[in-house]
Amino acid sequence: MSDPTSNPTAPRPRGWALVAAGLLLLALALVVLYTSRGAFFSPLALVVVAAIGLAALLLQLRLRKDVNSGIHAPLWVNVLGLIFAMLAVCADFAHLKASIMLVAALGAVICFSISGIAVLRSLRKQKT
Repeated sequence: MSDPTSNPTAPRPRGWALVAAGLLLLALALVVLYTSRGAFFSPLALVVVAAIGLAALLLQLRLRKDVNSGIHAPLWVNVLGLIFAMLAVCADFAHLKASIMLVAALGAVICFSISGIAVLRSLRKQKT
């Protein structure tokens, strides 16, 4: 039997990254389990799933040891996404026009997507 410390290609233990991934999967599972079927037709469900996905990406970026610390998500896009998300939630609770909620939810999802794309592009450039 070979010694795992002598094999340089052996995978390193993932530790906190695995725990964080498990917690994010748990959060997504709770959203799916405790949400009624009709709620998935709501734009707010898209906002929640997009926010969890962005949180997973940012947490992975934070926990990776081989990534340069110069990679950051664009702060202004994330703040704008949070503002759109809060506007969508407030519009839903206040029973404002459905178009306001739809536009706000779409804006939040687009902002979170742009932020995720920017981080992934930076990671890809760093690898080359």
